[in-house]
Amino acid sequence: MTPRRTTGVTVRPPASRPPWQLRLRRFGYVAPRRGGDVRERLVPPYPEPGTRLWTVLGVRPGPARLLARSLGWLGPLLVALVAGLTRFHNLRSPNAVIFDETYYAKDAWALWKYGYEAKWPDDINGRIIQGYDHVADAPTFVVHPPVGKWVIGVGEQLFGLTPFGWRFMVALLGTLSVLMLCRIGRRLFRSTFLGCVAGGLMAVDGMHFVMSRTSLLDLVLMFFVLAAFGCVLVDRDKARARLAAALPETDEGVARPDAGVGGTLRLGWRPWRIAAGVFLGLAAATKWNGAVYLAAFGLLIVVWDVGSRRLAGAQRPWRAMLRRDAPWAFLATVPVAIAVYLASWSGWFANSGTYSETQGWQHSGYYRHWAETEGGYSSDGFLAGLLNPLRSLWHYEEEVWKFNTTLHSPHTYQSNPWSWLVQGRPVSYFYESPAAGHDGCPTDTAGKCAREVLALGTPVLWWAACFALAYLLFRWFFRRDWRAGAILCGVAAGLLPWFKWQDRTIFDFYTVVFVPFLCLAVAMMIGAIVGPRDTSERRRVAGIVGAGTLILLIVWNFIYFFPIYTGQAIPLDAWRNRMWFDTWI
Repeated sequence: MTPRRTTGVTVRPPASRPPWQLRLRRFGYVAPRRGGDVRERLVPPYPEPGTRLWTVLGVRPGPARLLARSLGWLGPLLVALVAGLTRFHNLRSPNAVIFDETYYAKDAWALWKYGYEAKWPDDINGRIIQGYDHVADAPTFVVHPPVGKWVIGVGEQLFGLTPFGWRFMVALLGTLSVLMLCRIGRRLFRSTFLGCVAGGLMAVDGMHFVMSRTSLLDLVLMFFVLAAFGCVLVDRDKARARLAAALPETDEGVARPDAGVGGTLRLGWRPWRIAAGVFLGLAAATKWNGAVYLAAFGLLIVVWDVGSRRLAGAQRPWRAMLRRDAPWAFLATVPVAIAVYLASWSGWFANSGTYSETQGWQHSGYYRHWAETEGGYSSDGFLAGLLNPLRSLWHYEEEVWKFNTTLHSPHTYQSNPWSWLVQGRPVSYFYESPAAGHDGCPTDTAGKCAREVLALGTPVLWWAACFALAYLLFRWFFRRDWRAGAILCGVAAGLLPWFKWQDRTIFDFYTVVFVPFLCLAVAMMIGAIVGPRDTSERRRVAGIVGAGTLILLIVWNFIYFFPIYTGQAIPLDAWRNRMWFDTWI
């Protein structure tokens, strides 16, 4: 536009405002990269592993390359081995029914015996430790679905109704989750080092460690959620690889975007999404808050599909996603998850019990025959035989919902979700004060000792995670980093819903479900501290020193608190030194 003259005065048009991307550059915004080989942007390759370390150690070039390429599995397996050794070491200690093991360990035993949870005598925990394992078949009301208890019961079937038996499967899943996180981090960051850092951080997190050694449902829930995240991540790579393979190439062999491929290509069979649906169904069938991740990961799937098709060249990526991807994504996850959830109640469905005129229905699950008794539905006919169990289960679920949303019984260790990320009020699962010479308390101790199992996340790790989440918010909003968005989604799904029920009796250990995502956040921040490979040597050395210092502080912090994670007897003064805040007591 050229300037115009009015009465001899040159009038220039108002300057056009820069687009919002340019205005945000001052805050660190970086626009998505354009041009180049679209194939590599759709599926970034893994860097070729270096062999310098093995060469320095005297390994010949051929074996050195083989070892370098094997680190993608050897590194995660080594981290998982360390995690497993610490989790299984002296797993039967404390030799007691601690905290909510009084519910889940006993429910698991009854579930495997009868197919439904049964009522135990009062004050039975001490007798169970002495070897008592008999439970009558009278049903009892429970407030969580059965999958987590089925899992716990596997260990009890192998090793009996003992502390080691009911903790075995939880410790196994805790170990496997470390291995999974290493591999998930490797795929997410395209870095074996950062993947192993993420898994290693979870291996030395006190919350994950304690929950891996305690027979509660939340660690089982975390395992299924993490497995589902891994599945949707693999599906993302597979789908983008199909798009990349279908793109046309220039004469130089560089793939370029194509509207036809991006907008109309059918991506075919996607089994990893079905696997994600199965794991999400298992998560919801362990604790209901697992269903939140079904919605959260569904959102991730939608956003990722839109981004993939836009990058491949679709002119209307949202429309292409809704036509080509969304219906199949829904069918592969939501109905599958619902079917898995219903299947988890198979023991309750199968045990219809017996009926007598004097005693009514006996030997069946709680509310199993509510529809034809209290519900007023007819029991005659084939259709009633199919619908009445579902009606009864629906009523059962309504009663569970009422209980879970109105639970306001005061508890010493209840906490508010505002304090969870800084570990403001951890939960004590077990505490006793043995005298000198008893229960591991040294004979030369002046006074008593303290034995405690405290579900406390490694403080340095969790406090570093608060900074890491802030960094990821920056990366996601200003740098458009999809990895940051995925990690934040995992944290938000595990944390934010609890703000709706702040007055309910809730506990800090619920956070274990998003511990893997916190560790991924810290690993991503550590990668930023180390810096890119093409930076200056001085910057690289400073980054490595800084990142190494942070990792060593986290490991030291875990070792320092190890006695109160495992219930070791330590002098009272040593225990008080570890109670950094009054709210930890």
